Amino acid sequence: MTPDELRDLKAEKVIDARGTACPGPLLEAKRGIAEVPVGGVMEVLSSDEATTEDIPLWCRKVGHEFLGVIEEAGYWRVFVRRTK
Repeated sequence: MTPDELRDLKAEKVIDARGTACPGPLLEAKRGIAEVPVGGVMEVLSSDEATTEDIPLWCRKVGHEFLGVIEEAGYWRVFVRRTK
């Protein structure tokens, strides 16, 4: 998805993991996805750049859809659609 499309998404769950180091944001995402309905979107806010690689890898491994990343001032917004 384009950055503009990502900005327009309505996330059912937003996880603010800014200020935590790897693997904190990924662990928060793993716990948080259970609260998102199938087909819903989760947004993870992270100041750890490794999250931009960890979450797409996790999505491929477990079958969720990685939608993209937006870089903001000092953090990243990572979007995932729950598929199962």
